[in-house]
Formats: sequence, C-alpha cells, structure tokens
Amino acid sequence: MNICVYAASSGKIPQQFVDAAEILGRLLAVRGHTLVNGAGRTGLMGAVTEGCLSVGGRAVGVIPQFMVDNDWHHSGMSELVITPDMHTRKEKMAEMADACMALPGGVGTLEELLEIITWKQLGLFLKPIVIVNVDGYFNNLLKQLERAVTEQFMRPMHTGLWQVAQDAEEAVNLAETTPFWDPSLTKFAAI
Repeated sequence: MNICVYAASSGKIPQQFVDAAEILGRLLAVRGHTLVNGAGRTGLMGAVTEGCLSVGGRAVGVIPQFMVDNDWHHSGMSELVITPDMHTRKEKMAEMADACMALPGGVGTLEELLEIITWKQLGLFLKPIVIVNVDGYFNNLLKQLERAVTEQFMRPMHTGLWQVAQDAEEAVNLAETTPFWDPSLTKFAAI
C-alpha cells in the first residue's frame, strides 16, 4: 500500500512525538508499505521519512516547487514529486494514497486531515483515514467533531469517516483492515 502521512514540519517538537513518527516510518517499511508524505526534512515529516528509510523502506515525497527552491525538502527521498503549488500537492498525495494517516501537527496538518475527511464525506476519497492520536494530541479535535455530531452539523454515521489509533502499530493495522467507505452514503453528506 501507499500510505500518505500528514505530519508537522516544526523542528521544535517534544521528543515523544518524534519517536512516534520514526516508529511509524519504520513499521510502514517493515510491513512493505510505501510512505507518501510532503517531503519536508524537519519535524515529524522528516522523522517519519528517516524511520522509513532507516530500514530500507521507500519514501515518496510530494512538494511544491517553491519549497524546493527554499531547500525545505528532504534530500534522501526515494522519489521526489514536484508540484506547481500546494493545492496540486494535496491532490497528488490523495491520488497516490491507498490510505491516509495524520500524525500530530499544526494548522497545515489539521487542514490536510480535515480536507481529506471532507473529501471522503463527499465521496471523493473512499479509502481509510487514520488519526494517530499520540499522547492524546488530537483529543480536543475529536471532542469538537463529536460536538459537530451532537449539534447536528454532521450525521452520526460520519464519525466512521476516520479511525483513531493510539500508536503506530494500531494505525498501520487500521490502514490495512478498514474497508473503503460506501460511496452510496454520499447522499447523506447534507444534514
């Protein structure tokens, strides 16, 4: 499988998150999956890539030209796909992915995660989405999504758009075993 991993690019992240990203990268490689990510060289993006490559895995990075021009890319990627802009980058990553995961991150990671969930709700992406809730990082987001259901901004069935894992092994297991979303459910995209 090609597994897309959204993750922070910040280089000032507490070590437990870096360790979790490296473990995820190694596990993806050991299980025979290809990592697809944003090709950043720092933060959790860099850590998941390093973990993957450290055990002989394949890591494909998708990055816009302006980031390459600023030397923000990981130079050791197995393959580097350069896009003209951020929108094309996200489309390409989703197109390549057999599953998407989100490690902790800032607004960029949250935006990618929420966009792919939205695409799934609309039937544009039917594959597994796994939130890797390292150290409870996503607890508040998950509560907000629950409130969206309680307040009827979303249907209860839409909580099935994503899965939540507490660690790398659970995340990979969920990516491997979660069935595709039923496209007939898109008729329920509107409340």
